[in-house]
Amino acid sequence: MTERRPPTRGTYGVLAVPVVVLVVFFLIPFAMMVATSFYHRIEGGFYEPAFELDSWRRLFSNVFLERAGFSIGISLLAGALCVAVAFPFTFFLTRMRRRAHVALLILVLSALSLSEVIVGFTWSVLLGRAAGLSNILVWLGLMDEATAYQPSFLAVLLGLSYIAFPYCVLTLYPSLTRLDREVTEAAQTLGASPWRTFWSVVVPICRPIIVAGFLLVFVFTLGSYLIAAILGRPEHWTLSVFISDQASFNANVPFAAAMAIFLTALSLIVVGIVTVIESRTRRLA
Repeated sequence: MTERRPPTRGTYGVLAVPVVVLVVFFLIPFAMMVATSFYHRIEGGFYEPAFELDSWRRLFSNVFLERAGFSIGISLLAGALCVAVAFPFTFFLTRMRRRAHVALLILVLSALSLSEVIVGFTWSVLLGRAAGLSNILVWLGLMDEATAYQPSFLAVLLGLSYIAFPYCVLTLYPSLTRLDREVTEAAQTLGASPWRTFWSVVVPICRPIIVAGFLLVFVFTLGSYLIAAILGRPEHWTLSVFISDQASFNANVPFAAAMAIFLTALSLIVVGIVTVIESRTRRLA
Protein backbone atom coordinates (compact mmCIF):
# COMPACT_ATOMS: atom_id res chain seq x y z
CA MET A 1 0.00 0.00 0.00
CA THR A 2 1.22 3.46 -0.83
CA GLU A 3 1.46 6.05 1.91
CA ARG A 4 -0.98 8.94 1.59
CA ARG A 5 0.99 12.16 1.51
CA PRO A 6 -0.39 15.48 2.72
CA PRO A 7 -1.28 18.03 0.04
CA THR A 8 1.51 20.35 -0.99
CA ARG A 9 1.36 24.07 -1.59
CA GLY A 10 1.25 23.42 -5.31
CA THR A 11 -1.85 21.25 -4.85
CA TYR A 12 -3.60 23.98 -2.91
CA GLY A 13 -2.55 26.47 -5.58
CA VAL A 14 -4.11 24.36 -8.35
CA LEU A 15 -7.31 23.92 -6.34
CA ALA A 16 -7.46 27.63 -5.54
CA VAL A 17 -7.97 28.61 -9.20
CA PRO A 18 -11.39 26.93 -9.72
CA VAL A 19 -12.47 27.97 -6.21
CA VAL A 20 -11.68 31.62 -6.93
CA VAL A 21 -13.43 31.43 -10.31
CA LEU A 22 -16.49 29.89 -8.64
CA VAL A 23 -16.60 32.58 -5.97
CA VAL A 24 -16.01 35.52 -8.31
CA PHE A 25 -18.21 34.49 -11.22
CA PHE A 26 -20.98 32.58 -9.44
CA LEU A 27 -21.30 33.06 -5.69
CA ILE A 28 -20.80 36.84 -5.65
CA PRO A 29 -23.19 37.52 -8.60
CA PHE A 30 -25.70 35.10 -7.08
CA ALA A 31 -25.52 36.92 -3.74
CA MET A 32 -26.04 40.23 -5.55
CA MET A 33 -29.06 38.76 -7.33
CA VAL A 34 -30.52 37.57 -4.02
CA ALA A 35 -30.10 41.04 -2.56
CA THR A 36 -31.61 42.66 -5.66
CA SER A 37 -34.73 40.50 -5.38
CA PHE A 38 -35.62 42.36 -2.17
CA TYR A 39 -35.04 45.85 -3.58
CA HIS A 40 -37.76 48.42 -4.08
CA ARG A 41 -38.76 49.06 -7.67
CA ILE A 42 -39.11 52.67 -8.78
CA GLU A 43 -41.40 53.48 -11.69
CA GLY A 44 -39.40 54.27 -14.78
CA GLY A 45 -37.06 51.28 -14.70
CA PHE A 46 -35.05 52.03 -11.57
CA TYR A 47 -34.76 50.36 -8.18
CA GLU A 48 -33.20 51.21 -4.85
CA PRO A 49 -31.80 49.15 -1.94
CA ALA A 50 -34.53 48.03 0.46
CA PHE A 51 -35.99 44.91 2.04
CA GLU A 52 -39.38 44.27 0.48
CA LEU A 53 -41.21 41.02 -0.25
CA ASP A 54 -43.34 42.35 -3.12
CA SER A 55 -41.33 40.54 -5.78
CA TRP A 56 -41.48 37.27 -3.85
CA ARG A 57 -45.23 37.56 -3.28
CA ARG A 58 -45.75 37.79 -7.04
CA LEU A 59 -44.16 34.36 -7.41
CA PHE A 60 -47.33 32.82 -5.97
CA SER A 61 -49.64 34.34 -8.56
CA ASN A 62 -51.58 31.96 -10.79
CA VAL A 63 -49.84 33.14 -13.94
CA PHE A 64 -46.37 32.58 -12.57
CA LEU A 65 -47.19 29.18 -11.05
CA GLU A 66 -48.70 28.12 -14.37
CA ARG A 67 -45.53 29.14 -16.23
CA ALA A 68 -43.40 27.33 -13.66
CA GLY A 69 -45.42 24.13 -14.07
CA PHE A 70 -45.25 24.41 -17.85
CA SER A 71 -41.46 24.94 -17.77
CA ILE A 72 -40.93 21.88 -15.58
CA GLY A 73 -43.28 19.77 -17.68
CA ILE A 74 -41.74 20.56 -21.05
CA SER A 75 -38.21 20.14 -19.67
CA LEU A 76 -39.13 16.73 -18.25
CA LEU A 77 -40.65 15.76 -21.60
CA ALA A 78 -37.52 16.92 -23.42
CA GLY A 79 -35.39 14.90 -21.03
CA ALA A 80 -37.47 11.76 -21.52
CA LEU A 81 -37.51 12.21 -25.32
CA CYS A 82 -33.74 12.77 -25.51
CA VAL A 83 -32.95 9.72 -23.36
CA ALA A 84 -35.43 7.56 -25.28
CA VAL A 85 -33.66 8.42 -28.55
CA ALA A 86 -30.07 8.97 -27.38
CA PHE A 87 -29.65 5.80 -25.31
CA PRO A 88 -30.39 3.19 -28.04
CA PHE A 89 -28.65 5.43 -30.59
CA THR A 90 -25.48 5.62 -28.47
CA PHE A 91 -25.59 1.91 -27.64
CA PHE A 92 -25.72 0.84 -31.30
CA LEU A 93 -23.21 3.57 -32.16
CA THR A 94 -20.63 1.97 -29.86
CA ARG A 95 -21.28 -1.40 -31.54
CA MET A 96 -20.63 -0.14 -35.07
CA ARG A 97 -17.42 -0.51 -37.02
CA ARG A 98 -14.71 2.01 -36.26
CA ARG A 99 -14.97 4.11 -39.41
CA ALA A 100 -18.77 4.44 -39.33
CA HIS A 101 -18.63 4.89 -35.54
CA VAL A 102 -16.27 7.88 -35.72
CA ALA A 103 -18.03 9.47 -38.69
CA LEU A 104 -21.46 9.31 -37.07
CA LEU A 105 -20.13 10.56 -33.74
CA ILE A 106 -18.50 13.56 -35.43
CA LEU A 107 -21.76 14.28 -37.25
CA VAL A 108 -23.71 14.31 -33.98
CA LEU A 109 -21.15 16.40 -32.11
CA SER A 110 -20.95 18.91 -34.97
CA ALA A 111 -24.38 20.10 -33.85
CA LEU A 112 -22.64 21.59 -30.80
CA SER A 113 -21.06 24.21 -33.07
CA LEU A 114 -24.50 25.64 -33.85
CA SER A 115 -25.74 28.44 -31.66
CA GLU A 116 -29.21 28.42 -30.16
CA VAL A 117 -30.18 31.28 -32.47
CA ILE A 118 -29.30 29.27 -35.59
CA VAL A 119 -31.08 26.18 -34.27
CA GLY A 120 -34.22 28.17 -33.41
CA PHE A 121 -34.54 29.90 -36.78
CA THR A 122 -33.65 26.69 -38.66
CA TRP A 123 -36.48 24.84 -36.95
CA SER A 124 -38.81 27.77 -37.64
CA VAL A 125 -38.03 27.39 -41.36
CA LEU A 126 -38.39 23.59 -41.31
CA LEU A 127 -41.72 23.77 -39.51
CA GLY A 128 -42.95 26.86 -41.34
CA ARG A 129 -45.43 27.05 -44.19
CA ALA A 130 -43.39 28.86 -46.81
CA ALA A 131 -40.47 26.43 -47.17
CA GLY A 132 -41.06 23.82 -44.50
CA LEU A 133 -41.50 20.08 -44.33
CA SER A 134 -45.19 20.35 -45.19
CA ASN A 135 -44.22 21.49 -48.70
CA ILE A 136 -42.39 18.20 -49.19
CA LEU A 137 -45.48 16.31 -48.08
CA VAL A 138 -47.57 18.30 -50.56
CA TRP A 139 -45.06 17.51 -53.32
CA LEU A 140 -45.29 13.80 -52.42
CA GLY A 141 -49.08 13.98 -52.58
CA LEU A 142 -49.55 13.21 -48.87
CA MET A 143 -51.12 16.61 -48.14
CA ASP A 144 -53.40 18.94 -50.08
CA GLU A 145 -51.79 22.20 -49.01
CA ALA A 146 -48.83 23.32 -46.95
CA THR A 147 -49.35 24.20 -43.30
CA ALA A 148 -47.25 25.66 -40.50
CA TYR A 149 -46.30 23.61 -37.45
CA GLN A 150 -44.89 26.54 -35.55
CA PRO A 151 -45.33 28.40 -33.32
CA SER A 152 -46.59 25.46 -31.26
CA PHE A 153 -45.87 23.29 -28.25
CA LEU A 154 -44.48 20.54 -30.48
CA ALA A 155 -42.08 22.96 -32.14
CA VAL A 156 -40.69 24.09 -28.77
CA LEU A 157 -40.34 20.48 -27.60
CA LEU A 158 -38.51 19.45 -30.78
CA GLY A 159 -36.20 22.46 -30.59
CA LEU A 160 -35.31 21.84 -26.95
CA SER A 161 -34.70 18.14 -27.59
CA TYR A 162 -32.51 18.94 -30.58
CA ILE A 163 -30.14 21.28 -28.76
CA ALA A 164 -29.86 18.88 -25.78
CA PHE A 165 -29.45 15.65 -27.77
CA PRO A 166 -25.65 15.91 -28.38
CA TYR A 167 -25.03 16.57 -24.66
CA CYS A 168 -27.11 13.53 -23.77
CA VAL A 169 -25.07 11.41 -26.18
CA LEU A 170 -21.83 12.72 -24.65
CA THR A 171 -23.08 11.75 -21.19
CA LEU A 172 -24.06 8.22 -22.23
CA TYR A 173 -21.14 7.50 -24.54
CA PRO A 174 -18.30 6.75 -22.04
CA SER A 175 -20.29 4.20 -20.01
CA LEU A 176 -21.70 2.45 -23.08
CA THR A 177 -18.23 2.30 -24.63
CA ARG A 178 -16.88 0.55 -21.53
CA LEU A 179 -19.79 -1.90 -21.39
CA ASP A 180 -18.34 -5.38 -21.79
CA ARG A 181 -19.57 -7.09 -24.93
CA GLU A 182 -19.35 -10.45 -23.16
CA VAL A 183 -22.29 -9.44 -20.97
CA THR A 184 -24.67 -9.08 -23.92
CA GLU A 185 -23.15 -12.10 -25.68
CA ALA A 186 -23.74 -14.22 -22.56
CA ALA A 187 -27.40 -13.18 -22.44
CA GLN A 188 -27.89 -14.06 -26.09
CA THR A 189 -26.11 -17.38 -25.56
CA LEU A 190 -28.69 -18.19 -22.88
CA GLY A 191 -31.45 -17.66 -25.42
CA ALA A 192 -32.34 -13.98 -25.05
CA SER A 193 -33.12 -12.07 -28.22
CA PRO A 194 -31.18 -8.85 -28.98
CA TRP A 195 -34.25 -6.77 -28.02
CA ARG A 196 -34.71 -8.67 -24.74
CA THR A 197 -31.00 -8.41 -24.02
CA PHE A 198 -31.13 -4.66 -24.52
CA TRP A 199 -34.06 -4.13 -22.12
CA SER A 200 -33.24 -6.74 -19.47
CA VAL A 201 -29.44 -6.43 -19.37
CA VAL A 202 -28.15 -3.21 -20.90
CA VAL A 203 -30.78 -0.81 -19.55
CA PRO A 204 -30.57 -1.99 -15.87
CA ILE A 205 -26.77 -1.85 -15.92
CA CYS A 206 -26.74 1.68 -17.36
CA ARG A 207 -29.63 3.04 -15.28
CA PRO A 208 -27.46 5.49 -13.25
CA ILE A 209 -26.01 7.04 -16.39
CA ILE A 210 -29.49 7.18 -17.95
CA VAL A 211 -30.69 9.19 -14.95
CA ALA A 212 -27.62 11.44 -15.24
CA GLY A 213 -28.36 12.11 -18.91
CA PHE A 214 -32.00 12.83 -18.13
CA LEU A 215 -31.08 15.32 -15.40
CA LEU A 216 -28.53 17.01 -17.65
CA VAL A 217 -31.15 17.56 -20.36
CA PHE A 218 -33.71 18.75 -17.80
CA VAL A 219 -31.41 21.38 -16.29
CA PHE A 220 -30.11 22.44 -19.71
CA THR A 221 -33.55 22.90 -21.28
CA LEU A 222 -35.05 24.52 -18.18
CA GLY A 223 -32.73 27.47 -18.69
CA SER A 224 -33.24 27.70 -22.46
CA TYR A 225 -34.53 31.06 -23.65
CA LEU A 226 -34.36 31.52 -27.43
CA ILE A 227 -35.95 28.24 -28.49
CA ALA A 228 -39.18 28.95 -26.60
CA ALA A 229 -39.18 32.59 -27.69
CA ILE A 230 -38.72 31.77 -31.39
CA LEU A 231 -40.76 28.57 -31.78
CA GLY A 232 -43.57 29.15 -29.30
CA ARG A 233 -46.50 31.41 -28.61
CA PRO A 234 -46.70 33.33 -25.30
CA GLU A 235 -48.52 30.37 -23.75
CA HIS A 236 -45.51 28.19 -24.67
CA TRP A 237 -42.91 30.48 -23.12
CA THR A 238 -40.73 29.13 -20.34
CA LEU A 239 -39.65 30.90 -17.18
CA SER A 240 -36.42 32.01 -18.84
CA VAL A 241 -38.41 34.02 -21.38
CA PHE A 242 -40.46 35.65 -18.63
CA ILE A 243 -37.31 36.51 -16.68
CA SER A 244 -35.84 38.26 -19.71
CA ASP A 245 -39.17 39.97 -20.40
CA GLN A 246 -39.36 41.36 -16.85
CA ALA A 247 -35.74 42.53 -16.85
CA SER A 248 -35.58 44.01 -20.37
CA PHE A 249 -39.06 45.15 -21.39
CA ASN A 250 -40.86 45.74 -18.06
CA ALA A 251 -37.69 47.04 -16.35
CA ASN A 252 -38.59 45.14 -13.19
CA VAL A 253 -35.16 43.85 -12.19
CA PRO A 254 -36.11 42.87 -8.59
CA PHE A 255 -38.91 40.60 -9.82
CA ALA A 256 -36.65 39.16 -12.52
CA ALA A 257 -34.03 38.39 -9.86
CA ALA A 258 -36.64 36.68 -7.68
CA MET A 259 -37.79 34.56 -10.62
CA ALA A 260 -34.20 33.60 -11.46
CA ILE A 261 -33.59 32.45 -7.88
CA PHE A 262 -36.86 30.54 -7.92
CA LEU A 263 -35.86 28.86 -11.19
CA THR A 264 -32.51 27.82 -9.73
CA ALA A 265 -34.11 26.42 -6.58
CA LEU A 266 -36.75 24.66 -8.66
CA SER A 267 -34.18 22.86 -10.78
CA LEU A 268 -32.24 21.78 -7.68
CA ILE A 269 -35.40 20.42 -6.06
CA VAL A 270 -36.34 18.37 -9.12
CA VAL A 271 -32.79 17.05 -9.46
CA GLY A 272 -32.80 16.07 -5.78
CA ILE A 273 -36.17 14.30 -6.04
CA VAL A 274 -35.12 12.31 -9.12
CA THR A 275 -31.79 11.39 -7.49
CA VAL A 276 -33.47 10.17 -4.30
CA ILE A 277 -36.01 8.11 -6.26
CA GLU A 278 -33.26 6.55 -8.36
CA SER A 279 -31.10 5.69 -5.33
CA ARG A 280 -34.02 4.08 -3.49
CA THR A 281 -34.98 2.10 -6.57
CA ARG A 282 -31.41 0.87 -6.88
CA ARG A 283 -31.40 -0.32 -3.26
CA LEU A 284 -34.65 -2.23 -3.72
CA ALA A 285 -33.44 -3.86 -6.93
